[in-house]
Amino acid sequence: MTGHSEKQYAVSLPHSVWPADWIRQAEPLAAAAGISLYELMLRAGRAAYQLACDRYPAARHWLVLCGHGNNGGDGYVVARLAAEAGVRVTLIAGTGSRPLPEEAAAARQAWLDAGGLELASDSRWPVDIDLIIDGLLGSGLTSAPRAPVAALIEAANHSGLPIVALDIPSGLLAASGAVPGAAIRAAHTITFIGLKPGLLTGQARDWVGQLHQSTLGLSDWLAQQPVQIQRVSAPDLAGWLPPRRPCSHKGEHGRLLLVGGDRGFGGAIRMAAEAALRSGAGLVRVLTHYEHVAPLLTARPELMVQALDDEALQRAQAWADVTVIGPGLGQEAWGQNALKVLQSSDKPTLWDADALNLLALNPEKRQNRVITPHPGEAARLLGCSTADIESDRLLAVRRLAAEYGGVAVLKGAGTLIADEHGAMAIADVGNPGMASGGMGDVLAGIIGGLLAQKLSLYDAACAGCVVHGVAADSVAEKQGTRGLLATDLLPAIPYYVNPQLAK
Repeated sequence: MTGHSEKQYAVSLPHSVWPADWIRQAEPLAAAAGISLYELMLRAGRAAYQLACDRYPAARHWLVLCGHGNNGGDGYVVARLAAEAGVRVTLIAGTGSRPLPEEAAAARQAWLDAGGLELASDSRWPVDIDLIIDGLLGSGLTSAPRAPVAALIEAANHSGLPIVALDIPSGLLAASGAVPGAAIRAAHTITFIGLKPGLLTGQARDWVGQLHQSTLGLSDWLAQQPVQIQRVSAPDLAGWLPPRRPCSHKGEHGRLLLVGGDRGFGGAIRMAAEAALRSGAGLVRVLTHYEHVAPLLTARPELMVQALDDEALQRAQAWADVTVIGPGLGQEAWGQNALKVLQSSDKPTLWDADALNLLALNPEKRQNRVITPHPGEAARLLGCSTADIESDRLLAVRRLAAEYGGVAVLKGAGTLIADEHGAMAIADVGNPGMASGGMGDVLAGIIGGLLAQKLSLYDAACAGCVVHGVAADSVAEKQGTRGLLATDLLPAIPYYVNPQLAK
């Protein structure tokens, strides 16, 4: 195990994510390896205290909110350390019907023995507080916070003061990122031992603030455990996308067919096709409504564009290595007929947009397909509501992969990627500017282009989501998130499919 020389907290985050219940069950095993649970609590408190000092050095009056569990125990440690350093501390303790857990009770007693006081949850707050420490509810929460904790959460948010959350913002569900009731809106969150899914997907970005992590000295032990979920981001791109051979040619980089763009929807297939080109596909052919042929060729002459009919589709299907169907496809007979023909193909394929809506009407499972639904499309595929999808995105993406085969990409803040064999990743990239029309079409083109370059279904989906998100992030850094267009991403894509160029 790592000794005390390890940094107490780190801004750079690891690439492994662990279910919150797994971490809770594993803590006693880690303790058996030589570190007591109380020592882990002390380390958590020290890491949080150091973060608060580093980020808010001028704060001289801290309000520490302690719940009736181990998260509250971490808060007692933070309060004691701050008071010992000369910070004025006001501590408000939540009530519970059961005794405090052993370690939290020890931390509370150490606070009281040091001369600390605790106020009841309905106490009036001092007017000169500089900083709030949230130790109310931890990663074991499974439902909306109840009184009096919910009132404390609302009061903390309405105070306008910066909040440092311990392990997870109180009210945010560690397993899913759902927020069923009141939740702390943190400026900083420091999570302990390992990253939890709920910090990275669902509604997490609205509540977590800047995320930090401390392994509490368990880095070496964690490295020996089987990875549950991957966190994927820009540094991973080099592993998927090595430089090309100097003598490589376009035929080695795949022949990609895109089908879509019914009358009035030519923009969708154009964005997907150009994204495929920008991502490095060797040859890209588009079959679309005849009215879009001339505009696409004019806008992007590198494409091969033809009107979609039965004969052209048969020839293109035989020519292609990989197919993308769905952008602008529509749900009329024109699109339905194309989808029926392509369903018989045993080549890698990606289904997006209206292809997914048609799939929901006639479900079928296949192993050579990537599906890329947003939450509304996922709800139709699984026969539930969009709220059901958002309440547990991890369960939803697992169900999609299990029921439809291949690889499922559940889009949204903290996009999830899963395959039918149990692999799962969270794409920790992207920004609110991506909530605009056409972004999904660009993503479909990127993943299709990577599939054409012979990445596996799962790797192409992971790498495509990362390229998509970091390209959007790079544009947003220059021009902001409002007014970000899907086509703004297209010139940025090559910088990330060539990772050696990315800065």
